Amino acid sequence: MIKKTLFSILFLSILTMTYSQSFNTFPVTTQKPPLHGRHWMAITGKPLSATAGAMIFDRGGNAVDAACAMLAAACTMWDVLSWGGETQALIYNPGTGKVIAINALGVAPTGATAEFFKSKGYSYPPEYGPLAAVTPGTPGGLMVMLAEYGTMSLKEVLAPAMQMAEGYPMEAQTAGSIERNKNRIREWPYSAKVFLPHEGEDRAAPSAGEIFVQADLLATLQKLVDAEQQALRKKKSRKEAIYAAYDRFYNGDIGAEFARGCQEQGGLITTDDLKNWQVKIEEPLMTEYRGIEVYKLQQWTQGPVMLQTLNILENFNLKEMGYNSVRYIHTLYQAMNLAYADRDFYYGDPAFPPDEPMKGLLSKEYARERSKLINHDRNDPAVMPGDPYPFEGGSNPFATILHSWQAQARNIYPADDAREYERFLGTFQSGTTSVEAADEEGWVVSVTPSGGWVPACIAGNTGIGMSQRMQSFVLDEKENPYNVVEPGKRPRVTLTPTLAMKDGKPFLSFAKQGGDEQDQLLLQFFLNVVEFGMTVQEACEAPSFKTLQMYSSFGDHEKVAGGLILNNSMPAWVRKELATMGYRLSFQDRTSGPVNAIGFDRLHGSFWGGSSNYGEDYGIGW
Repeated sequence: MIKKTLFSILFLSILTMTYSQSFNTFPVTTQKPPLHGRHWMAITGKPLSATAGAMIFDRGGNAVDAACAMLAAACTMWDVLSWGGETQALIYNPGTGKVIAINALGVAPTGATAEFFKSKGYSYPPEYGPLAAVTPGTPGGLMVMLAEYGTMSLKEVLAPAMQMAEGYPMEAQTAGSIERNKNRIREWPYSAKVFLPHEGEDRAAPSAGEIFVQADLLATLQKLVDAEQQALRKKKSRKEAIYAAYDRFYNGDIGAEFARGCQEQGGLITTDDLKNWQVKIEEPLMTEYRGIEVYKLQQWTQGPVMLQTLNILENFNLKEMGYNSVRYIHTLYQAMNLAYADRDFYYGDPAFPPDEPMKGLLSKEYARERSKLINHDRNDPAVMPGDPYPFEGGSNPFATILHSWQAQARNIYPADDAREYERFLGTFQSGTTSVEAADEEGWVVSVTPSGGWVPACIAGNTGIGMSQRMQSFVLDEKENPYNVVEPGKRPRVTLTPTLAMKDGKPFLSFAKQGGDEQDQLLLQFFLNVVEFGMTVQEACEAPSFKTLQMYSSFGDHEKVAGGLILNNSMPAWVRKELATMGYRLSFQDRTSGPVNAIGFDRLHGSFWGGSSNYGEDYGIGW
C-alpha cells in the first residue's frame, strides 16, 4: 500500500501535460490536470505539505488528521505562515451532518489599545515586528481540531513537520523572500539566528535546495509530543493527552519563553494573555444560493461578505449575462462593493459589544434593497455601507458615524506610478495558504491559516514566529466602530475557508490565499461551478477579475476607488466599455486565485480536486 501511494505521489508530481475536460456547457482546456480520488484528497499551498497529508492518509488517518499534518508542515516552511499565526477552519462531521467552525485567531495582548498605538505615532498597528503580534492561535487550533475530530496522536500527526524541522530542502520562493527581507530580519536576533545562516556572506539567506534546519522549533514540537506521551503513560485518553500538550504550550514552559522573547524585543504579549486565550468551536454563518447552502465563519473574518454578495446576486440572472461579459463583470463588481462597504464598517469580534447586525446584513430583504442601488451604466466610487438594523428590528447605534463615513474614513489613492501601485498590491494581495482535505468516511476540512510569515519576528528560543495580524485592527471608530483594537479582542481578518452543501451533503470545499481578494475570487470560483457548469479545475484556472474598491486590511488600509484588475486575455472591446463606465483598469497574467478546491461527485462516488495554475499550490488524491 505504501509503495503504491508513493508511486502515485511521484506520478502526480511529474505530470505536467495539458488536460482538457468538458463539463456541461463550458468546455475549458486547463493547464493543470484535475485530481481524482476515491478514498481521499489532500490539497494545500505547498507540495511538501500536501505530501505530509498523503502520508497521514496512507497511515490510516482521517481528513482532520491529514489537514492537521498539512497545517503543521506548512507552518514549518515559513513562506506564508508559521507556528505563531492563526488558524480558521470549517469541518463537516459526517456523524452529525453538521458544519463546525474553528476560531483559532489570536487576540490583542495586554496594553494594546488605540491610545497606545496613537502615542507611538501609528495610524494603524504596525505591519511587522513584536507590536504587530496577536497571541499565537495555530498551535491551539491544530490541537483542538485533532483532539475533537481526529483519530491519531499528536506524535503521529506532527511527525512529518518534525522531520522537516530536522532539515528540509528550502524552496526558491521562501529562500528568495528571506534574502529580500534580510535587513528587516537583522533587527530581531532570534530571527536572524534562524533565517540568516550565511550572515557575513553576499547571500545571508539559505539558497534554494539548501537543507534548512530549525533546532529551536524542533525542540518546541518535541516538548508538545513529550507532554502528550507522558499523559498517555498515565493512562489518559488520546484526547486528554493532546490537551496536555495544549496546556504545556499556553500554560507551561513554551508559553513562558514565548512571552519572554516577545517582551524582550519590545512586544506586549504576557503569560496571562496566553493562559486566558482559548480556541472557540462555533456555529458558522450560512446563506442559501439557488438551493445550495454556503457556509462561512463568523464576522471576525470577512467570510460573511461572500454570503451577502450571493444574496444580492440572487436577484439577477447571471448565466444569461454570460461569463465575464461586461454586464457580468459590472454586476458582480457593484454587488461586491455594496457588501464590502458593509464589511468595512460592521464586521468585528462578536465577543465584544456592540453586537454586529449580522441577522440584518444576511437577510434576503436587505440584499434586495441593496441590489436596487446598483447603477447598471456606471461604477459608483462613493458606495456607502447600508443600514441593516431595520431588517432585524433594531436601530443603528452608529447612525451618525455611518452618515459621515465616506468623508471621514480613509480614502487614499496610491500614486499613479508603477512602484506605488505595486506597493499597494503587495499588501492588498498578501498571501497565506489554504488546506483542503476529504475522506471516504465523509469528513471534509477547509482551512485558511496564516500569520507569522517572512519577515517574521521569532519569539525567543521557541523557533516560533509571531503573528502580524494586529494591523487588521483600526484605531478610530469612525472607520469601523466594531473593529477598534482592545486587549483580548480578535481583529477582523481576511481569512475565509468555505464549505458548500447540496441536498444535505458536501458539494464543494474551497479556499484561497491572498488577503482582501480572497472572498471576491472565491465568489467567482463558486459561480463558475454553479452558474457555468465548470469542473473545479476549470473553475480554479478560469480568468477572474478583482475589485480594489474596498479598504485594504493591511498596511495603511488604502483603496483604489474604481480599481479593477482584469486578466490579460480580456478582449479589447470589454476593456474599452468598462473604461467608459468609470473603471480604473490594470491587468495581470494570472487572476484566478490561487484557489484550492475539492468537488464531490455523488454520481460516481469520487472526489474532484482543483488547484490554480500558478504559485506552489498542489494536491494529491487516491
